[in-house]
Amino acid sequence: MSSGPEPRMRYLTVAEVADTMRVSRMTVYRLVHGGELPAVRVGRSFRVPQDALEAYLAASSVEGEQGSQGNRLSS
Repeated sequence: MSSGPEPRMRYLTVAEVADTMRVSRMTVYRLVHGGELPAVRVGRSFRVPQDALEAYLAASSVEGEQGSQGNRLSS
């Protein structure tokens, strides 16, 4: 049994994704065409599921300084 209607998935335009990521629209198109960012084609345009964008950003986050400590030269 469900407690109510399921929330509707939100889709973002390429321009909205570019604005969120602070990159160009061309960069978003490259990510979509390269298969790195899932998208749905609607007519001649693409829509990116908001969940997919959030997952991409979470997976692409940088760990910070922790990973670079092993690269330091010791004296």
